[in-house]
Amino acid sequence: MARIIWSPNASDNPESICEFIAIDSEYYARLFAKGVIKAIERLMVFPESGRIVPEYNLENIREIIYQNYRIIYRVRSEIVEIVTIVHGARLLNHL
Repeated sequence: MARIIWSPNASDNPESICEFIAIDSEYYARLFAKGVIKAIERLMVFPESGRIVPEYNLENIREIIYQNYRIIYRVRSEIVEIVTIVHGARLLNHL
């Protein structure tokens, strides 16, 4: 089973996304947060289940999609590092 870690850049992503959603609905912000956590927890068992990020085309840089967001992560032996969470309509910055 892989261990999940968050990069310093990614640790603020879910919080800021939830704050934005909470402007309209605190309920949906909480629902989004729970869904993101659940999607990421699945990576503990299936770390390579996400697709390879097309912009990088590297075996160890992968993503899973949750609603309109891309959860970008890096696989390193027994570690899954969450790199960033970005809206699918936005350009992906360098990792």
